[in-house]
Amino acid sequence: MSTIHSAAVDGEAVCGGLDENTLAGLRESFGADARNRLMQNAVTQTAVDDVALNREVVTSTDHTFSHHLDDWKVTNQKSSGRCWMFAGLNLIRVGAMKKMKLKEFEFSQNFTLFWDKLERANYFLEQVIETGKRDVDDRLVAHLLERPLDDGGQWNMFVSVVRKHGLVPQAVMPETQSSSNTRRMNSILMNVLREGAAALRGLVAKGSGVDEVREAKDGVVATVYRVLCIHLGTPPTKFDWQWKDEDKRFRRDGEMTPGEFAKLYCTVPLEEYVCVVNDPRPSSPMGKTFTVAHLGNVVGGDPVKYLNVDIATMKSLTMKTLIGGEPVWMGCDVGKMMHRGLGLWDAELFDYEGVYQTKFAHSKAERLIYHQTLMTHAMLFTGVDVADDKTPRRWRVENSWGEEGGRKGFYVMNDSWFDEYMFEVAIHRDMLPDELIEASKQEPIVLPAWDPMGALAR
Repeated sequence: MSTIHSAAVDGEAVCGGLDENTLAGLRESFGADARNRLMQNAVTQTAVDDVALNREVVTSTDHTFSHHLDDWKVTNQKSSGRCWMFAGLNLIRVGAMKKMKLKEFEFSQNFTLFWDKLERANYFLEQVIETGKRDVDDRLVAHLLERPLDDGGQWNMFVSVVRKHGLVPQAVMPETQSSSNTRRMNSILMNVLREGAAALRGLVAKGSGVDEVREAKDGVVATVYRVLCIHLGTPPTKFDWQWKDEDKRFRRDGEMTPGEFAKLYCTVPLEEYVCVVNDPRPSSPMGKTFTVAHLGNVVGGDPVKYLNVDIATMKSLTMKTLIGGEPVWMGCDVGKMMHRGLGLWDAELFDYEGVYQTKFAHSKAERLIYHQTLMTHAMLFTGVDVADDKTPRRWRVENSWGEEGGRKGFYVMNDSWFDEYMFEVAIHRDMLPDELIEASKQEPIVLPAWDPMGALAR
């Protein structure tokens, strides 16, 4: 094949371009290899994942687990990015169902969505004021304006919303068209926020006082509140709660506030959980805590904070928690090496190297550095299959995509996938060894706002 040197454009050589000899060589080389022709015939007629699917992985993986916690149905976030919120609510509904003696129960995901959106709008506008004297093309300002608010989030952000605004049953604030399909609502909210950002930056530029700037900000927040009420409904301040339990016994709590309901039925001490991550980049030392600049939702809420550990430690802590009888909130790069219909993840699930005759050799750290991987989805571990009482073989996952994928919405993650694409788990502080408890108390190293470790919230 000809070496790429230069190409002619309007009769002049262009250094680094693709010349005719090079293009002819590419065509000849491709056509001369029978494997290329075979793959072309297959992939032009069949989805590449079906061609590359590793049957050995599929047939050697089953959905049985030595430790299996769930006996409930999965939830469905539908066309929204509320996975982190669903995973958090799915975690705490386990204790609520036990306390109320119910086989099925859901907290209102619409309620927490409403308050996250409003709080995040206010958080964004405060960031705009803070950076108001920077040029609009400054990288941080551009980053903030790119996505003023979105559906994603982090564990600490979930805790901040619940702690401030409480919880309600789904029946009290049910789903709406916009909570289940957030795209149009989000586009309207981002329009409101970008116009608000322009107005606030204009006031800062002309030297307006803090009171005047914040008064203008309050006007933008009022508009956001109005938009949210129109799309999601008005969140209740009080409600009556009564139900019939699994023994057919009628029970009544009477009138409650969302805060009172959360205090009574959130049996998980949310503030006692530590976000443990595996970030193997050389710039992220193990045993240190990190945060991401300008990442959050509630002004004055807890910062998003991570404790970085090796993958073996993350597995050990997750397994220990599951064996102890508690599900685990987690974040991962969900779309890599996944078959949704089979509900299966495995690091070798698809033989793309065999299809394309090339190597995909980047390590987990290199994939982070070169933007090939990041956290894209949060779910719940509800089981683990342990060999020899110490070695995890596969993990059971409660997704929030409804019952169509996997086994009625529950997926299986082979341990090889955990190594490569798992990034975060929320672990109760008591599960950590003493040295990690001390490490979790460190002042965090601040990562830039665009760092991939903040991707789940975007």
